[in-house]
Amino acid sequence: MKLEKILEQIKNGEIDLETAKASISSMGYTPVSEIAKIDTCRRHRTGIMEAILAEGKKPHDVVDIANVQITATGRVLITRIGKEHKDALEVSFAPEQIDWSLNGTTAVVHNNTPVTRTGGVVAIITAGTADIPVAEEARMVASEMGCDTLAIYDVGVAGLHRLVGEMHKLQERRPDSIIVAAGREGTLPTIVSGLVDVPVIGLPVSTGYGAGGKGKAAMFSMLQSCSVISVVNIDAGFVAGAFAARIANTVAEARKQSGDCE
Repeated sequence: MKLEKILEQIKNGEIDLETAKASISSMGYTPVSEIAKIDTCRRHRTGIMEAILAEGKKPHDVVDIANVQITATGRVLITRIGKEHKDALEVSFAPEQIDWSLNGTTAVVHNNTPVTRTGGVVAIITAGTADIPVAEEARMVASEMGCDTLAIYDVGVAGLHRLVGEMHKLQERRPDSIIVAAGREGTLPTIVSGLVDVPVIGLPVSTGYGAGGKGKAAMFSMLQSCSVISVVNIDAGFVAGAFAARIANTVAEARKQSGDCE
């Protein structure tokens, strides 16, 4: 924890009291002009990093907030990126500073500060190709929280043999938690949960149309699952990724402690 490091530095005479006070004060939040108060110590407090929701923000505001977060922590996750936001980011940061999701709506901007790997493993599965943008948001959140990730996309129940053909990857990687993103009737998380022995998080996606479209049928189906799953809100990729990573990181820490005891 950052606070423990500051106290240790005081104890060792490495910093003076005024420097320590300034450092502790910065653990609250950092204002960005009049538009935002960045929670730069959220990761230290909760294990989940601060992120920027680009949707609803002006492109230059997203860039300004990103710069403040990068200065404080070295990295920032940005979600729900539109074309204008993408253009502004690519003008403001070098290509090697931006890691994009497959569809370009989620990104991590950084100054080459690495993520400490925890040993946790999160698998992300989608029913269809249309579910990938939301799944990618979840995947990048889990990765930023230190987890290794395994993506298995387009294996929905309309052709269940596709999932069967990918099960060996789950058996080989042994993920600590699994996110399953699905639209339409949202059946896939229930099926996956009936085949594995780790927590499954259902992520309903706003694909599909007609009665129960826009993710509503998928969410209700997941809530009615006869196998045990947790369910997040429609298109809540960030929440699903963070929850899955919390589980995986807790399991990884337990593995380390168990190894230390042997």
